[in-house]
Amino acid sequence: RLTRLAGLLLVLAMASACTGAGSSTPASPTGTIAPTSPGSSPGVPSVSGTRISLEPSGTGPFLVHAVYPKSRSSCKHVHTPRFRARYPGALSIKSADDGTLSLVVTLPFEKYLDGIAEVPPTWPAAALEAQAVAARSYALAHLDWSGQQGDEVQQPICASTDCQVYGGIQVPPTTGIKRWYAAVQHTQGQVLLYGGSPADTVYFSTSNGHTYGNDQVFGSAPLPYLRPVIERDDGASPTSHWRVPIPFNDLATFLTAGGLWPSGKQITSARSNGPNVVITGAGTSTPIDAGTFRDTINEWAPCLEPGRYPTGALPATIPSGWYRVGSGHSGAMAIGRGWGHGVGMVQWGAYGKAKRGWSADRILGYYYGGLTPKHYPEPGLIHVIVTSGLASLAVEAPTGGATINGQSFTGGTVHLTGNAGTVTVGP
Repeated sequence: RLTRLAGLLLVLAMASACTGAGSSTPASPTGTIAPTSPGSSPGVPSVSGTRISLEPSGTGPFLVHAVYPKSRSSCKHVHTPRFRARYPGALSIKSADDGTLSLVVTLPFEKYLDGIAEVPPTWPAAALEAQAVAARSYALAHLDWSGQQGDEVQQPICASTDCQVYGGIQVPPTTGIKRWYAAVQHTQGQVLLYGGSPADTVYFSTSNGHTYGNDQVFGSAPLPYLRPVIERDDGASPTSHWRVPIPFNDLATFLTAGGLWPSGKQITSARSNGPNVVITGAGTSTPIDAGTFRDTINEWAPCLEPGRYPTGALPATIPSGWYRVGSGHSGAMAIGRGWGHGVGMVQWGAYGKAKRGWSADRILGYYYGGLTPKHYPEPGLIHVIVTSGLASLAVEAPTGGATINGQSFTGGTVHLTGNAGTVTVGP
């Protein structure tokens, strides 16, 4: 999973099942038009309602600038997260009971694929086309799609690594993005099928030398197209082989913060032993499950020492569960491989195979049990849950204008805030 990869594919990772959060079908617009207040910007209506719908009147995407609530975290140098992107479709904004906002975009299915942000568009064309087919198949499988060409899909899909990363149209544009658009267009309608339906074509960033069966990782019934394969072509990935030094003082701080080590006690040794990492110091020896150890370090290292962790260009302090820990004189060393869940197509492996001259079809067949792309009906409009938990949104009108709950929005920027189930829009 998912795979969040730009540069190192930092925000990307790899796909798996879409969460149920926010999975209800977007409701029809409701709301009231408030009188325009003195000093309001011309063409920007003041609106409030349980849901706000912004629909383009002509061409052009909405430009959205979104801000999350300020964090109360004790982490050092905490920044309030935000994002800025363009969305080529209609927007739906709702407020939760706590006043935070959710954003759903309704857009054509192929435009959704244009916004998939899973691999750098500078990669070889065959790798991009393999990714486009895998992303298309994955989306249709998780939308449970079996309808007629052009039908609207009511079930939404999420835009995070819980599904596959949808980033809209990045601002500023991603270098080489037209190459990704070309891959989507060139593979239009091409889907990997199993039993006549879209296959669950999960994928991930970088392996530890082989992939795993879906039953080994997800605990689901074995699928013949998600069987283990050898991987020798993902060596160009920055996470193919990695080493992370953690001084004992830092290690004690992080494990204490996570409640796994007594406060004030020094650590003198840390070593893998079977499924555990055994921590020793001051007459105490504590075995910690390797997964718990990794999660704790990944949570507290960048929180308490953000200038030092993750090290180098790694996406996390300990990027994967494929690692072992050893000790030196003054610290521990985590040594491992890969990044991701380990099932399906290896994205960096696809890159390596494309560099060796493999076609997209050959790449897909290798990772997905010999499946080859087939033409399959595609939906028309789909709903994408972009995000939730927002503090506020600023939305700039497309070049062709727009409507807000049916009222004309001819230009400028509107600001949306929430309060206990009500969304308020104003200049």
